[in-house]
Amino acid sequence: MSAEAVDRVAAVSSSRPSTPLQTSWFEFLLDASLLEKHLQKSNPDPTGVQLIIQFLEQASKPSVNEQNQVQPPVDNRRNRTLKLLALKVAAYLKWDLDVLEKGLTIPVVNMLLNELLCVSKVPAGVKHVDLDLSTLPPTTAMAVIIYNRWAIRTIVLSSFPEKQTKPGPHQMNMLNVVQQEKEMTENILTVLKEQAMDSISVLEGALRLKKDFYVHTMRTLDLLAAEAAANGETESSTAGLCFSADELHCQVHYDLGAIFFQQGCTDQPAFEKARDHFRHTKELLKKLDSTVHVHLDEKRLAGYWNACKALTGDCDSSCDSQYSHYDQINSLIRTRKYQAVIDIFIKDNISHSLPNQFRRSVLREFMYNVQQGESGLDEVCHKLCVCNAIRDVLEGEVVSVRFQQLITKPSRQLLDFILEVCTKSLDKDRQPDTSRRNMANFIRSLCDTMDDTSLVFVITSHKLFVELLMEEERKVLLDQVRRKSSTINLSAKPLPSFYDIPASASVNIGQLEQQLILSQEPRRIRQLMIELHGLAERPYWRVNSKWEVPSDYINLILSIQDNLTKDLVYILMAKGLHCISIKDFAHARLLFSACLELVTEFSPRLRQVMLNEILLLEVRAHETVAAEGGKERPPPDLVSRVRGYLEMRIHDLPLRQVVGEECVAFLLNWRENDYLTLQVPPSLVTNNPYVRIGRLLASTCKELPGPKESRRTAKELWEVVVQICSVSVQHKRNNDGRVGLMKQRESSLGIMPRSKLVSFIKKLREPLVMTTLISLFVRLHSIVRDDIVNEVTAEHLSIWPSSLPNIQAVDVEVVAVTVKELVSYALTLNPNNQSWLITQADIYFVTNQYSVALNFYLQAGAVSSDFFTKAVPPDVYTDQVLKRMIKCCSMMNCHTQVAVLCQFLREVDYMTAFKALQEQNSHDAMDSFYDYIWDVTILEYLTHIHHKRGETEKRQIAIKAIGQTELNTSNPEEVLQLAAQKRKKRFLQAMAKLYF
Repeated sequence: MSAEAVDRVAAVSSSRPSTPLQTSWFEFLLDASLLEKHLQKSNPDPTGVQLIIQFLEQASKPSVNEQNQVQPPVDNRRNRTLKLLALKVAAYLKWDLDVLEKGLTIPVVNMLLNELLCVSKVPAGVKHVDLDLSTLPPTTAMAVIIYNRWAIRTIVLSSFPEKQTKPGPHQMNMLNVVQQEKEMTENILTVLKEQAMDSISVLEGALRLKKDFYVHTMRTLDLLAAEAAANGETESSTAGLCFSADELHCQVHYDLGAIFFQQGCTDQPAFEKARDHFRHTKELLKKLDSTVHVHLDEKRLAGYWNACKALTGDCDSSCDSQYSHYDQINSLIRTRKYQAVIDIFIKDNISHSLPNQFRRSVLREFMYNVQQGESGLDEVCHKLCVCNAIRDVLEGEVVSVRFQQLITKPSRQLLDFILEVCTKSLDKDRQPDTSRRNMANFIRSLCDTMDDTSLVFVITSHKLFVELLMEEERKVLLDQVRRKSSTINLSAKPLPSFYDIPASASVNIGQLEQQLILSQEPRRIRQLMIELHGLAERPYWRVNSKWEVPSDYINLILSIQDNLTKDLVYILMAKGLHCISIKDFAHARLLFSACLELVTEFSPRLRQVMLNEILLLEVRAHETVAAEGGKERPPPDLVSRVRGYLEMRIHDLPLRQVVGEECVAFLLNWRENDYLTLQVPPSLVTNNPYVRIGRLLASTCKELPGPKESRRTAKELWEVVVQICSVSVQHKRNNDGRVGLMKQRESSLGIMPRSKLVSFIKKLREPLVMTTLISLFVRLHSIVRDDIVNEVTAEHLSIWPSSLPNIQAVDVEVVAVTVKELVSYALTLNPNNQSWLITQADIYFVTNQYSVALNFYLQAGAVSSDFFTKAVPPDVYTDQVLKRMIKCCSMMNCHTQVAVLCQFLREVDYMTAFKALQEQNSHDAMDSFYDYIWDVTILEYLTHIHHKRGETEKRQIAIKAIGQTELNTSNPEEVLQLAAQKRKKRFLQAMAKLYF
């Protein structure tokens, strides 16, 4: 290259503005001050949410050991710093959930907020609903609130329909990654929905707090990282970013309103709760001078508010200065003043104050009432449809299919009404020329559409025809009408059906798609699909992102060559599965039957798939009835089909694991133990983990009356569960032992992951099976905790091994969480099972939650004695249970209750009773419990204590108690026992009133 050429290239290069290089994530690890400087730029690249993704992605990358095995992320300084950087970015964004939800996926936000819970020192292993926010440090309480706000917001957002993105050729390789993320999202949503009521309770608790709230900032997070929080700065009431109580309450009211509004679809009273929360939101918005920390969509709030008032019939004029149009229309509909509604719609064609969506929703409501059999509304529907069509005409929009159906052959009265609405909808002074032109085109098309010449002449003789059409246009149109009337006898033509309307550009595909989304009738779905495919060829199975079929079947369905058939199979199956999920089994049967009939014609594999799904439907339908109290056994045919499915072997047939899972649960629930233990093929036990678990459970339960005989089977079941709860590599625990609430460490050693085992268990409801599983996990929990003093108790513990050969491999946290989940689920099946109640109480006792533990101990006693009207059986209130109840009372400083309970022991514990009565700082009612003491020695000690302290009144109460004739030691033993039993019952009833 010549010198001149080099100079020219250099000159051009220097004249171009240089693009700054993107800052890499690792640079923020090297320079602690770089992050804040970067975020303060006007357009930082990468943005804040992109940095969060990069930091958490790097921190959660798995490692590979020397044996080329994938290991979980290492807990080292680098990864902890990356997580802290992600939190600092969120802190810089002021924990704005709107920003985080728009820029991050659900799994990433979940990981981020779990890290916030950890650094904010939220107690590990304790449900958020069990925490008292008023006693927590400000930043800890705020972290819990933010997490639970996100939880219910995510549930609400997930219910909104989304348009599916069409993957391009370059994206096909990413389908596996997308599928993995989708499964993670579904798992998180499942847990969030299960915990929805807990999240609502937490936020309702936050509304009762009237103090300001504080959340971590970049500075407080730096202090935590530097371990400079020893002076308590990050825990004080002034550290962090301050949210006023009104600001937070405004946001929480809005979030709670949204979740209750969503629940209103299945629980009508929830709409009233939503309305109250939205009312509080509006009041707080008016009260706040500035809404720096309040991020909500005020237009959506107004929509929610209007919807709630319509649904609850609340038209309280004290809230608004005047009724809105929405309130007025809803009030008129409730009072059946339909003509007034039509008049408002006609006037609105000029003012355009009502949105089109609202007008259409009113029409849909009337159409729904007609479908439900309400008489006298057909004419109202026709008139509202006309009003909406004229509004569409004026705005240059395509009129609805329903209106086109109406005008194919209208009555004279309907035509007169159409012309009346057209006339009243035109305002010469205010209407723009485009609207008048649109109306003229509509009048012309109306003449072309009419088959009845007499009706056409009605239009041509109307003043609108003269005012809107040019003279030349009128002449041409009248000539066409005359020629048409002289050649065709239109009166002989039959009325065409809706599906005889020719497919044309005027038909709104979107409206047909909407009907397709809403319809649950197979015939109607098929008709809509034929019509849509006649209008345009496209994959209609993607119309609604909520239509999902199992990934096991997707390739089989999408391989169908005919597009119409492919769409029908996909949509019928997706709608059927949705109906099953909401327990609408009648519609699910219709949809699946139609799908079975369709696929039988061309695909044996899809036919068998549908037979399997219909079997799952019948199993779930029968189990739902049983869960609601039905006692009827399943028909033999259903049991036979379940067995046949488990034994089925068809090459290349996709099988959903959940079908096998529910079939095994079904057999266990209906005590088909003989089949599971003796008749199930050995190959099935080897290949299907659920069948193996089911066989072991059935064998163990069958032999439970004789522990010695059942030890071999029980040991095999024990080994399977231990492997599931084990981890493949040892990790160093954190000093504080904290773990995120949503974090699950799945084992690669067991026959299935722990989450799938828990999911399977939650499909069981047979009491003996549940007792066996609880017993197993309680024994495992006791061994891994290695705390003899604080062991959890359960039935049949003797059948399990008493030690583990490799105890370090068992994940303690996993076992603890599983025990809690299992017992809580069991109590939803039978809240009156004494053994389960005692086990639940023990779980709370060993985790130092004494008030809740005492509540469950009292529940166990109440259900076993008809609410303490009889004596509590000694096998329920054993000495161990009573001593734990005593400790619960002692730890809550209820010392008089301790003294009373000491009498319940087989050998009265005078030492503990006397020590308790010496305490002067007692949080119970003290002398009001003296009437429940029957042991004279304790009463004499009470008299002595009060005399020594100079407490005359309390001494007199003790003397009065000791002076009762039935406590005289000279009385026969039967009288003394009767007196003791009487006081036991009254004391336990009094305790129940305190703790229930």
